[in-house]
Amino acid sequence: PGMIGLGPFKLMNTSGAVVLGMVYKYLPFMILPLYSVMEKIDNSMFEAAEDLGCSYMQTLFRVIIPLSMPGITSGITMVFVPAISTFIISRMLGGGTELLLGDLIERQFLGGAYNPQLGAAISLVMMAVVVICMLVMNRFGEGEEQAVML
Repeated sequence: PGMIGLGPFKLMNTSGAVVLGMVYKYLPFMILPLYSVMEKIDNSMFEAAEDLGCSYMQTLFRVIIPLSMPGITSGITMVFVPAISTFIISRMLGGGTELLLGDLIERQFLGGAYNPQLGAAISLVMMAVVVICMLVMNRFGEGEEQAVML
């Protein structure tokens, strides 16, 4: 039986279930740095934007988002690193049909296609990509150290 008016639908063993599971797992890692940075924004900034005639959308894009960029970059870093290597979420919710990078590496070491050299090479390339992304985020993410502090 499905929901009223929608009919039956399948959620398990689909890519939607994998996406939902990853959002459920990694959303707090994005919210925490954003919350800590946005909490420190002074209310006088909002009042000044309102006094200068900004609408709500202008205040969002010209005040809130630029002032919360350290939290955004910190959250992206905190989500990207574990999300790129995850494999158990896709196996449990996707039924093994959804293949992520972590699944591919795990299959090279433990799966039927035993090829530890390929698994090590993929892991090394993935680690290089993660290190490059971390260096770029550290290079352009000024004020990021305040983002993760409560």
